[in-house]
Amino acid sequence: MILLAPYIHPTAEISAQAQIGAGTRIWAQAQVREYAIIGDRCNIGKGVYVDTHVRIGSNVKIQNNVSLFEGVTVEDGVFIGPHVCFTNDMFPRAINLDGTLKSAEDWEITPTLVGYGASLGAGTVVRCGVTIGRFALVGAGSVVTRDVAPHALVVGNPARPRGYVCECAYQLERVREVDGRLMGYCPRCNREYDITP
Repeated sequence: MILLAPYIHPTAEISAQAQIGAGTRIWAQAQVREYAIIGDRCNIGKGVYVDTHVRIGSNVKIQNNVSLFEGVTVEDGVFIGPHVCFTNDMFPRAINLDGTLKSAEDWEITPTLVGYGASLGAGTVVRCGVTIGRFALVGAGSVVTRDVAPHALVVGNPARPRGYVCECAYQLERVREVDGRLMGYCPRCNREYDITP
């Protein structure tokens, strides 16, 4: 496979200290800060903000106006819908105890991980310090405040489990325990799945 140089829209702001993978496309008014790493063949939509030290894998699709703040790691194959916002400080304040404005050194970054193949629907808010498992699906408008298991479907505020999904994102049926393993069936793919965390 021949990998092309990244495409960067003329209005995007990309730090010289950022790493952008081959074949990645970064669209209008996106900003990628210092020491951010974006893998190969990603699509970064209009107005996306990628903060310092954020790590994004390959084959990731990030829709318009997403905010990824320092401490976020996104593995390969993840879909992030428009207007998703990741937080990164469990105890945010604009000022220190003496009333002075906080600087970058005053923030306490809490890491967040989005696992391989997961999808986050439009308008999702992700509280820092959580792990969203492989192939999990977060419904649009959800607020994720705790870990999401692999293949789990979560929705609401706060996001709560509503079932399990296949790698194709269809909801699994006939979810049951078999010999200590959690199994499910995808009616779209016609496959049995082992979704044991």
